[in-house]
Amino acid sequence: MTSQAPKESWNSRLGIILAVAGSAVGLGNFLRFPGLAAQYGGGAFMIAYLVALCLIGLPICWAEWAIGRAGGQRGFNSCPGILGVITKKKSFRFLGVIGVIIPVVIYMYYVYIEAWCLGYALNFASGDLYLDSVEDATAFWGAFIGIEKDGSAVGFGWQQVGGFLLVVFILNFYLIYRGLSKGIELFCRYAMPTLLVLAVVILVRVLTLGTPDEAHPERSVSNGLGYMWNPTKLVMHEKVVSPKSGRVRWEALEDGEVVGETAIAEAEARAAADPDLELRSINMLQQLSNPQLWLAAAGQIFFSLSVGFGVIITYSSYLKKDDDVVLSGLAATSTNEFCEVGLGGLITLPAGVAFLGVAGVAGMGTFDLGFRVLPMIFSEMWGGQFFGFAFFFLLFLAAVTSSLSMLQPGIAFLEEAMKINRKQSVAILGFVTAMGCAFVVYFSESVKALDTIDFWINNLFMVSLALIEIIIFGWIIGTDKGFELAHRGAAIRIPPIFKFIMKYLSPAFLIVIFGSWFYSQVLGFSFSGEGRDYSSYIIDLFIEPNRTAWYSVGLIALTASFLVLLTIGGASWNKTTPKKKEIRS
Repeated sequence: MTSQAPKESWNSRLGIILAVAGSAVGLGNFLRFPGLAAQYGGGAFMIAYLVALCLIGLPICWAEWAIGRAGGQRGFNSCPGILGVITKKKSFRFLGVIGVIIPVVIYMYYVYIEAWCLGYALNFASGDLYLDSVEDATAFWGAFIGIEKDGSAVGFGWQQVGGFLLVVFILNFYLIYRGLSKGIELFCRYAMPTLLVLAVVILVRVLTLGTPDEAHPERSVSNGLGYMWNPTKLVMHEKVVSPKSGRVRWEALEDGEVVGETAIAEAEARAAADPDLELRSINMLQQLSNPQLWLAAAGQIFFSLSVGFGVIITYSSYLKKDDDVVLSGLAATSTNEFCEVGLGGLITLPAGVAFLGVAGVAGMGTFDLGFRVLPMIFSEMWGGQFFGFAFFFLLFLAAVTSSLSMLQPGIAFLEEAMKINRKQSVAILGFVTAMGCAFVVYFSESVKALDTIDFWINNLFMVSLALIEIIIFGWIIGTDKGFELAHRGAAIRIPPIFKFIMKYLSPAFLIVIFGSWFYSQVLGFSFSGEGRDYSSYIIDLFIEPNRTAWYSVGLIALTASFLVLLTIGGASWNKTTPKKKEIRS
């Protein structure tokens, strides 16, 4: 052993599946996915989403399960330790630090959002959250999380986030202190079935809403489903003339999508009367030619499945030698997809369209949909007090199962690097994440700190770790040996075509995704060739420096430096003698 901590393990296969599924099922399933699917064309987005699932989701998932279990059999549970012993290269130990940085830093802001969910659930349950308009909902949300001014989120009233944050922070560390089987696994065994039951109950309520306001027949659940999933879109475009070149182009209006017979007839009349407007039909192939759609779909796969996150590789390291990783990986992925596509995709937007119409929800981001639109809708809905509580409690459960998974990689790393027990590692990680969380909560104005950290961690670090892991599996271990590792104890076999996918297509796809992100989001180039337009994140750092953005990047750098220094000092890793024969022959 490399630490004083006793070797832990999962109690059952169902327990590990629920824990991994719980890690994957989070806020992204019920808020982020519906928003992206609607923004990028519904049916067309699903094609890109399924391609990304096959090329990077499942391959990286299976690679992480196989590598993690192999590393665990050699006495390591942290990503640096596992990658170091699997490759027999010290440099990969340092690359593995990325698998600790990601979950630890994300936890610093994720638990803040988790507190929003608990606060909203209890405010609905107590009857204190009845809102008459989106403006009222926006005002409540802004005051609750301190969006107007730095430091204003630090409050402990019933309608302030501070007290709820304290509760969820302590709850997470209490559960993680209890360990894998008595903490994470036990909680997920109850939380996941409860989450699914709540989601089904809410789904039934949403699908039976019909047309709540007969004065607006276009505002119906069926039009909401059409807005979400129709493969062909009707979008109003506006003529724009460049003041410099005089060039004419047609731009889609942000809320320009039209759904429903009445709305289409009105839009056609409007376009006929105004030469600067045009109603265009956009088919699936035209939508698939948009590179941003593919970036969004790939990003959602990472965010949703927790691949390239450092969690699965750590969780699987606690498996026994002959535990089935192929079926377990597939089961956890399928559970997540059911929650995301089958539940999340049918609840949020259809409910929004039924009450506000397409224009009311168009262009809404994750937070806007979840904390501005839905509370107002639940306030108007029959039984809204119960359904509002149920929905936000569902989000809270989903968030806890995910945030718990973000702590275990850090615990495993500290135990190995510092040779300390679980009590000590929980105390150190608690202090580090508490400092980071306090930073995010204090710099709450416009959620700048949260947004900046989320952007860099999700886009830069997660894709990098996924690329490192799939290269290790396909090129350093080799797909033949990798499949042999994965199939040990497996009831089903990975289709042979995945050897080619995992060795060639997955790395190539990740490189293209990373290159496209860097080209558009960092360098500011447009895929349409219409000049350079830097993202707000680059503007905040280099063009119009923003103090909070710089501090946020500094927090990531400080955390990374701390973890790298511990990795350098973790001499005990060098003294470990592999239990089994080496992976590479």
